[in-house]
Order: sequence, then structure tokens, then C-alpha cells
Amino acid sequence: MPFEPGRSGNPAGGPVGSRHRQQLNGEFIAALLRDFRHGGPKAIERVRRTQPAAYLKILALLVPREHKVEQSNVIKSLSDQELEAMIEYLKTSLEAQARSSVGVIEGTIEPAAATAHAPEPKNRLMLEADTAVGPRERILRKMRPPAGE
Repeated sequence: MPFEPGRSGNPAGGPVGSRHRQQLNGEFIAALLRDFRHGGPKAIERVRRTQPAAYLKILALLVPREHKVEQSNVIKSLSDQELEAMIEYLKTSLEAQARSSVGVIEGTIEPAAATAHAPEPKNRLMLEADTAVGPRERILRKMRPPAGE
């Protein structure tokens, strides 16, 4: 053993208050979790509806900056029998899908209808901010004459 029994490698002990800080961090995270379970999903939905740009920014911040993607060709490693079984499965699945009565609804979106549901922001910052729908036109204010005139 590198140290004598009953002695640690840091004779001065841990930093003052570190145990209290760890307990405080745990209590804080537990309180956040309780609060999120109470109203978090509704708050997230409200932000998604009313501030789509902020919602997308939060989602982008949650994605890891570096994501390692490895490409592998699984089909090359399959045997001929496995490939034939997969082809047969796909054929039967496509035939079953073609026989089913599921219909496809086709349509187009009207530009005015796409932005009609967006509520008017309550603060000036969000009024002038670009949103996920697109930039809004800036509303010019009337200039007041100077006080002496």
C-alpha cells in the first residue's frame, strides 16, 4: 500500500466546505427534478409553440459537439442465404403494404396559413428577433420632436 493504514495522501484533508457543497448540489438537482416533474413538460411545450427559435437553440445545445460516426457495411458480411431471406422478407412486406387500405393524403401549405397560428410576442426583444418561421418586418416608431421645440 502506498500509505500507512489510517492515513490518506492528503494530510490537510479535503477543501473546506466541499462535503457541504456536494450535499447542496445533490439537493439542488433533486429540487430541479421535482419541479420539472411538476411543470416541465408543459413549459417545454409552451416554449416550443411560442418561441421556436429558442426551442431549436436549446435542442442544438443538447446535441454533442463531437459525434463519432462509424460506417460499416453489414450487407457485405451477410451470407447468400441471409441475403435471400432478407429479399424474400422485403418482398412479402411490400406486397402486404400494397394490399392494405392505408391511403396517403397529399396537399400543399399556404404561406399565410403557416404563420397564422404564431402568437404575437409580448416583449420587444422577441418581436425583433428572427424566428424559425423567418424574420419579421421591423415596425418603425414615430420620432418625438426634441423637448425644446
